[in-house]
Amino acid sequence: MMLEEVTKGEFCNVIKVSGQIEETFGGEQTIAATADGIVTFANSSMAVGSSIGAGQTIASISSRNIQNGDPLQKMKSEYESAKREMTRSEELVKEKIISQKEYEQARLRYETARAAFMGTALSSYPAGVRVSSPVSGFVKSLPVKPGSYVSVGDPIAVITRNRRLQLRAEVPESEFGNLNSVVSANFRPAYGERIYKLSELNGKVVAKGKTTDGESFYVPMVFEFDNIGDFVPGSYVEVFLIANTRKDVMSLPLSALTEEQGVYYVYVQVKGEKEAFLKKEVRTGQDNGERVEILSGLDVGDLVVVKGAYQVKLAASSTSVPEGHSH
Repeated sequence: MMLEEVTKGEFCNVIKVSGQIEETFGGEQTIAATADGIVTFANSSMAVGSSIGAGQTIASISSRNIQNGDPLQKMKSEYESAKREMTRSEELVKEKIISQKEYEQARLRYETARAAFMGTALSSYPAGVRVSSPVSGFVKSLPVKPGSYVSVGDPIAVITRNRRLQLRAEVPESEFGNLNSVVSANFRPAYGERIYKLSELNGKVVAKGKTTDGESFYVPMVFEFDNIGDFVPGSYVEVFLIANTRKDVMSLPLSALTEEQGVYYVYVQVKGEKEAFLKKEVRTGQDNGERVEILSGLDVGDLVVVKGAYQVKLAASSTSVPEGHSH
């Protein structure tokens, strides 16, 4: 059990809204197939969330034993053919047997074939054409399964750098006039109970919407913050927008409150009795996800149970002591 003495201090105005964690612009990299063939992942245990280093091979693509044949062999044949024609054209243009234009066409074919073959050959090895990640990060999704057939350009993996994330808060139009006073935010993901503070995550405001999107009655407000590895991009969150600070406000941790049929109560230690508590009804105001404003029901100096209030409530309901006391 933990007690807290009621005092008056600073408390920020809070606007409670819903929101979503999103990737920052440019935070994702789609890795596409560079050849036609069958995909084999470099690591059989690769899955969503796996760590990837810059330059690391993600998969190989093999075109052997498929109907259209090995594209690398085709590129090699095209390159060698274009090279022979180029060598022949150099001699013919010197002797003025062919025109300069015909020579330029042969040279262009050679350069094109050479670039295609060399670009693929450098990333090829016996298992097929290597596909590597140009950035370090984590696997966000794997659009294809091992053994699947892909064509050039088909996405194989999506890598997220995840260094910075965005928090997009959807603010009702009725609160638009208060956006200029918002300086930070706290948020609680739908998959947990912990409250995260942008002030502790190197957070900052990056955009305050001036209009709605035309399909809803909400104005977006966007923050950016460091990813500490606890967040799932795309997940929904409860957002507490932190606005201007007020002084002389009485507040308590949310854990101090118990609720009965929509009415909130706290347990106050009876003066002079360490094991006796008085149940008091309180009227609450705003909360920031951690603390709640107390508008009435308590006096400065009261000692309130802020940890273990539920256990005190159970103890009170299991005894026959007069209403309002627990021993």
